[in-house]
Amino acid sequence: MPKRITPLSEIQVRNAKPKAQDYKLMDGFGLYLLVTPTGGKLWRFDYRCLDKRKVVAFGAYPAVSLADARQRREDARKLLSNGVDPAEVKKAQKAATVADAENSFEVVTREWHEKFKGKWVASHAQHKLERFEKNVFPWIGKMPIAEVKATDVLAVLRRIESRNLLDTAHRVKTDCGQVLRYAVATGRAERDCTADLKDALPPAKSGHFSAPTDPKAVAQMLKAIDGFTGSFVVQCAMKLAPMLFVRPGELRAAEWSEIDLEAAEWNIPGHKMKMKEPHLVPLSTQAVSILRELRPLTGHSKYVFPCNRSPLRCMSENAVNGGLRRLGFEKSEITGHGFRATARTMIHEVLGFSPDAIEAQLSHAVPDRLGKAYNRTQHLAERRKLMQTWSDYLDGLKSGAKVIPLKRTGGQ
Repeated sequence: MPKRITPLSEIQVRNAKPKAQDYKLMDGFGLYLLVTPTGGKLWRFDYRCLDKRKVVAFGAYPAVSLADARQRREDARKLLSNGVDPAEVKKAQKAATVADAENSFEVVTREWHEKFKGKWVASHAQHKLERFEKNVFPWIGKMPIAEVKATDVLAVLRRIESRNLLDTAHRVKTDCGQVLRYAVATGRAERDCTADLKDALPPAKSGHFSAPTDPKAVAQMLKAIDGFTGSFVVQCAMKLAPMLFVRPGELRAAEWSEIDLEAAEWNIPGHKMKMKEPHLVPLSTQAVSILRELRPLTGHSKYVFPCNRSPLRCMSENAVNGGLRRLGFEKSEITGHGFRATARTMIHEVLGFSPDAIEAQLSHAVPDRLGKAYNRTQHLAERRKLMQTWSDYLDGLKSGAKVIPLKRTGGQ
């Protein structure tokens, strides 16, 4: 007659002490607690299947309580009564867990990003990934992508919206949709659930980047930049931003190998440009002076403006905007990108340069009179004069000199 086993009590389990060797505390119907010499308390289920003795692990106490272990035992016994081996079920569940981890939202997103980043400007590609890392991965990154629902994405968007970043929320929604459609195409999701969120966000406010065009406001800003007490590298970037009026991503990703100080030229390769065409930026004497002063500090680095924490990367996209905020200028007053609009307006209306030369220097794809697309040397002679005149004009504003607008003909 089998020996009758008295079920364990919670106190027995809690007070079980380690001994020199492993020992078992039986609970009945195959369940027992294995107590190890190091103090581990491990739930095990002993059973027979297909005439073989097997043991399956149920976890460790106290993470798995006595009641939980008993429930797992009953679940296993039901499987056995249906001719199913609990160990095989556990193995399948573990494999599914691994598959879920390999197909998590974050893993698929990084795969998508790696596959398509070559189609984007480098700074744009980096910004996309940073948006996910900051706004999405902490909340749904570990979820199997097949299980991500519209409500999960909406919760992410609401968090962003609550920080008054509506434009970012719209961008994240669009990017999440692209990732989910990639998952559908690669057989890891059934559908793009962001299609259900069409009207979930208020429309993003349309408008241009903030840009001052009043000479007094520009003068105040330039003087403030000259008095900036933060990083010297950031200050140099802030000085060059209105002077060169390139896109913020182009400025911060500038490399010393692209700059010829003797020729006073900065040649930006096409893969860095929005239009994917190489762009030439004539450098004024003021710009060359700033770069010469900066070179002893960052000339050993690949980048003109390296990241303070990692010299192998260029500075953050928020460095210039953050510097402007530190100086007390609100986003509604000026942004790094807004310098382009400032220059575009004032160079034409105050200095009188031709729109064609200005658009060419802005690297905008505007065909010439013969219908030819933009090329890097288009209107180059006028652009060289434009860049020097613009820098001189900015210096005049800072010094408080009365700058008389030039009277130029539109064909120049």
